[in-house]
Amino acid sequence: MPMFIDQAWYVAAWAREVADQAFARRLCDIPIVLYRKGDGTIAALHDQCPHRFAPLHLGTVEGDRIQCPYHGLVFSSEGQCVHSPHGHAPKAARVRSLPVVERYSLIWLWFGDPDQADADLIPDFSCLVDDGLRTVGGVFTVDAHYELITDNLMDLSHVAFLHKNGIGSDAIATGKHRVQQHGTTIFSDRWCPDAPAPPVWDALFGNYGKNVDHWLDMRWDPPGNMLLNVGVTPAGHPRSDGISTLGLDILTPETATRTHYFWAMTRDFGQENPQLDDLITSATEQAFLHEDLPMLEAVQTQMGARTFDEMKPLLLPFDEGAVRARRVVAAVLQAKRAIEKPLTKREIS
Repeated sequence: MPMFIDQAWYVAAWAREVADQAFARRLCDIPIVLYRKGDGTIAALHDQCPHRFAPLHLGTVEGDRIQCPYHGLVFSSEGQCVHSPHGHAPKAARVRSLPVVERYSLIWLWFGDPDQADADLIPDFSCLVDDGLRTVGGVFTVDAHYELITDNLMDLSHVAFLHKNGIGSDAIATGKHRVQQHGTTIFSDRWCPDAPAPPVWDALFGNYGKNVDHWLDMRWDPPGNMLLNVGVTPAGHPRSDGISTLGLDILTPETATRTHYFWAMTRDFGQENPQLDDLITSATEQAFLHEDLPMLEAVQTQMGARTFDEMKPLLLPFDEGAVRARRVVAAVLQAKRAIEKPLTKREIS
């Protein structure tokens, strides 16, 4: 069975990361080189010359082409060798070219059959390019399997414990949890009414100091594309009376035990306040780099080379969203169609 879903779009980079010079990143255990062509569109190639396997990203981008740094072979953006300084360019000299789409300020790659690379399959992250929203974001690298991070994000009960001094509160642990599934899209929502706001959210809400209704609504699409709608409003009031953010959490595996985590947060309040940018960024970095990341990497170390199923994990009711996500990934990998069937008592008990 393959390690990663190939018939899917993966985020390779933020659009701002790639210019007219070569940009390298390993994705799904394949070295990839990206660069912008003369018309501004992106080229995505296997980052390995077929001659002596030199990394192409160490070479030079010349217009729409890239030259290998080792023996000077030049490849087009489609991957064909179009020039050899040693004579005729051999037709067999070719590197893999991947379908690539720039959308929502992200660069997406397709590793499967190029004829199946339908850009409409890219999940909706239009909030990132909404002129009415302000966005901060970045990318982390985590020494853990990407599905462990999915587990972390689909089960937000951990926020009450791992993030109790920042984005967490006691109300999150006791909040109402609801999971819904439509095809391969899963919604894992948590509702926490009439309780003090988490410290970070109280600060964002103007140091409100009174009880709020707090929500954390996660949408997941395979392989690891998540959008979190999270906010607070005065207790008993509609959500429109409060504040909220849309948070992007996209996971692209680098290897079986290392993941690129693309994150962003958009908001419709404090548009002209750069101090809020700093607060949100610092709160995100505190929550993930200093709280989630050490835990996830410790879990990965505990697992070693064993798979999640081999570890025989205890499953609790609030794991339903994470279990469903894992089951969708497994079903797609195994080309099975019974994706939406109900979970059994043995799966969630």
